[in-house]
Amino acid sequence: MAIDPTERTLSLLSLLQSRRQWPASELAERFEVTERTIRRDVDRLRALGYPVDATPGRDGGYRLAAGARLPPLMFDDDEAVALVVGLRAAAGAAVAGIEDTAVRTMLKVEQALPDRLRRRVAALEQSVVSLQRTRDGGTVVAPATLSTLAAACRDGEEVRFEYRTSGGEEERRLVEPHQVLSAGHLWYLIAWDLRRADWRIFRLDRLDDVRLAGRRFVARPIPGGDAATFLADSVASMPRRSEARVEVSASAAEIERPLARLDHQVVETAAGRCTVVVRGDRLDQLVLEIAQLAMHAPLRVVGPEEVVERADRLRGRLAAS
Repeated sequence: MAIDPTERTLSLLSLLQSRRQWPASELAERFEVTERTIRRDVDRLRALGYPVDATPGRDGGYRLAAGARLPPLMFDDDEAVALVVGLRAAAGAAVAGIEDTAVRTMLKVEQALPDRLRRRVAALEQSVVSLQRTRDGGTVVAPATLSTLAAACRDGEEVRFEYRTSGGEEERRLVEPHQVLSAGHLWYLIAWDLRRADWRIFRLDRLDDVRLAGRRFVARPIPGGDAATFLADSVASMPRRSEARVEVSASAAEIERPLARLDHQVVETAAGRCTVVVRGDRLDQLVLEIAQLAMHAPLRVVGPEEVVERADRLRGRLAAS
């Protein structure tokens, strides 16, 4: 039975993506056509932007080469499932910049998945439990939450969800989602809270039962016009349960890189020395962050006394080991 030329061309593309090189005779045999027909199919792929190289000689054939731009790719069922699972894992990675890219890519791929593959991905997630945690001890963000919110931000659709506040209270929210952003190991949603008539920032690991509300909205201008700046300013102004004052034997410029990962404020700078206030929600985590800073420069914990005691205890245990 003859195969439709378009279907054959797409099948040829899939084969070229699966192996470095294919002999022309083997491709012709697989599709039960002549080598001349294979050449025409290769020309169709080239016209679509796929860089296919031909190697001459008796054992010559075809291979998919690297081009100036990335052409559309094809995946079989197993590859598509593996791609989505890998992207969802990458969305929680601690690699600068990769989280947001992974979410955008994941959203594109998931929209193209047929129902049978969506069920396979869902079954895999139900069977495999991640032990990963956020830096402050919270649970990781559910991939479905990321997908739903990313789509809602893109399409301008209202969202409902249950939200657990920092005080442990459960609240039902209805919002106009603006943008999803990652900051370190945490994900945040910037949204207009319809019932409070104000902008709010929500931590995604505290969201539950996220659902599209079925109503569209016209995007409002975010304060300052930049979501990343709005998030940074808001997070910096949030009250913290603990803070510590540290004297560092280095200039602020010398420890700028490790400080960028901490909630901090340089309150005093002298020649080759500075005093830094480091803030956090958990005392143990705050001591560990100070220890990480000590790997970059000598320092002394000034206060409060509880932090000094825990830092001394940690230093003693490390010395004993």
